[in-house]
Amino acid sequence: MPPSLAELSAVIFDVDGTLIDSNAAHADTWARALSEHGIARTAAQMRPLVGMGSDHLFPIVGLEEASDRARAVVQRKKELFAERLPGLQPTPGARALVAHLRDQRKAIVIATSADDDEMDALLQQAGVGDLIPARTSSDDADRSKPDPDIVTAALHRAGAAPDRSVMIGDTPYDVEAARSAGIRAVALRCGGHWFDADLRGAIHIADDPASLLAYWQPR
Repeated sequence: MPPSLAELSAVIFDVDGTLIDSNAAHADTWARALSEHGIARTAAQMRPLVGMGSDHLFPIVGLEEASDRARAVVQRKKELFAERLPGLQPTPGARALVAHLRDQRKAIVIATSADDDEMDALLQQAGVGDLIPARTSSDDADRSKPDPDIVTAALHRAGAAPDRSVMIGDTPYDVEAARSAGIRAVALRCGGHWFDADLRGAIHIADDPASLLAYWQPR
């Protein structure tokens, strides 16, 4: 079961797959950008890597993050993803859940491997940009998820104790980052791809934000 809201002072959110249905678009645009630069990959091959940052992804595909080729791949991927973004939809209940947490005076912080510009665009497309003032991104951490740096930065920004916080995400990388930062994780299935067994480090697994809201909303 997820913790009760009475136990929590801060809720940390992942974005992709958690608040917006964007994981398939990320996999496809990574595959296209890599293939255009001579590294043949399919969307299916990239899908398990969505949720980690490029600092972890590039070694897996055989690229050095600091290389000109890697920078070109990142730039092309951003261009391709920006084209897809207007067609992406929020996950079920995304805005309602965030609004309820805000009404309950919980600190709400974003912790994502996206950079600041992409994160802002994602949150606007997810319909929650006006509800979440506190955000941490890859620009605030040396290492991306599954390392805990971004989650630790989010905790610091929230000014919350780990035992009074929870992270909501959709990948094993979110769960691992949360646990390494010393906080509990709630996992959502709406990001797709992963089985519940892959998310077993979470204290609770829900279908989507709407189902989590149903648990937290007063009856």
